[in-house]
Amino acid sequence: MQHGASASRAARENGISLRTLKQHAGPALVQDRPGGRYRATKNDPLLRPLQVPGKHGPVEIDVSARAARKFAKYKADINRALAGDPKALAKWRGKKIAGVQLITDVKVLADQADKGLLPYALYRSLSGGTM
Repeated sequence: MQHGASASRAARENGISLRTLKQHAGPALVQDRPGGRYRATKNDPLLRPLQVPGKHGPVEIDVSARAARKFAKYKADINRALAGDPKALAKWRGKKIAGVQLITDVKVLADQADKGLLPYALYRSLSGGTM
């Protein structure tokens, strides 16, 4: 819905009714006028489960919309690093998202990608990586 889909379409694509969607995602939905279309708020209070790389494998955490957007950028930089960009993770050194220390050691991330623990590490699996 944050990318333009209607509430009805979002419910249908997820195999639930609009009523069920409103029950579970109510705080994330806004209706400008009675009978009007529902739209998703930009920063909703709902938590999303995410898997983040930990030192010994993935760790599941629940994060806000804002933290999820930050984590998406971190994942993109992981893919850049695994594709051979040595500076891709520099801005993440010493940083945390939702209280979780981010892994910036490319060797640790490459090892996890090789073991299939980073399902979003597409560049490494498609190109063979460089590490």
